[in-house]
This record gives sequence, structure tokens and C-alpha cells, in this order.
Amino acid sequence: MADLKILAVDDSATMRRILKNTLSRAGYTDVVEAEDGVDAWAKLQAGGFNFIITDWNMPNMSGLEFVNAVRESEQFKTIPIIMVTTRSVKDDIIAAMKAGANNYVVKPFTPDTLKEKIASVLASL
Repeated sequence: MADLKILAVDDSATMRRILKNTLSRAGYTDVVEAEDGVDAWAKLQAGGFNFIITDWNMPNMSGLEFVNAVRESEQFKTIPIIMVTTRSVKDDIIAAMKAGANNYVVKPFTPDTLKEKIASVLASL
């Protein structure tokens, strides 16, 4: 399933680079970066994405707000989403899943963890 077009959303340029490199090593090379939920929403409108990996804590539009917007959209509501964040409190994980995230990865994470989470989400579709 390396033909995924992934939208990687994080306000940290360093984290976006880490995500992109990690995804590339896992065989996912079609990755577009967005710096926050507003930027991600605009890029999502351009189309072609079939997977989203988003941070939670971002300015302008948080990852949780972005997930809610995607899930409320008829056009995008079925795109799988993984929330990647430093927020590891159980209530936060529950909130992300209730908002519509398909899975949750706590930073810092290993490349294998991210690859396993993507595979798990894809297998459940």
C-alpha cells in the first residue's frame, strides 16, 4: 500500500521532516507537509489524499479541530487519520478517537511504531 498519498500535519518543521523521513523508510514516499490545521485543510481541498497524520497541538487550528473538520466533511470523512502527539493522557486519547482519529501515536515514537499503526489502520478499513 505504498501508493498512499499522505498529508503530514505538524507545526514543527523538524517533526515534519522526521515524519517524512520515517514514512519514506517505511515505503511511503508521496507525502505532503502542512504546518497547521488551516494549511492542512487548504491542501486537503486540492485533493488526492488518502491518509492523514496530524499533530494535536498547533496554532490557528489544532489537530483535534482539524480531525473534526475532516470528519464533518462529506468529501473527506472516510480518509483514515492518525493523531501523533505528546499528549499521552487517557482522556486525550479518548477525545481524539471520539473526534474520529483512527489511531493514536505518542511522541517520541519509533519508525516501526508508526509503520505498525498505519498498517493497523489500513487493515481495519
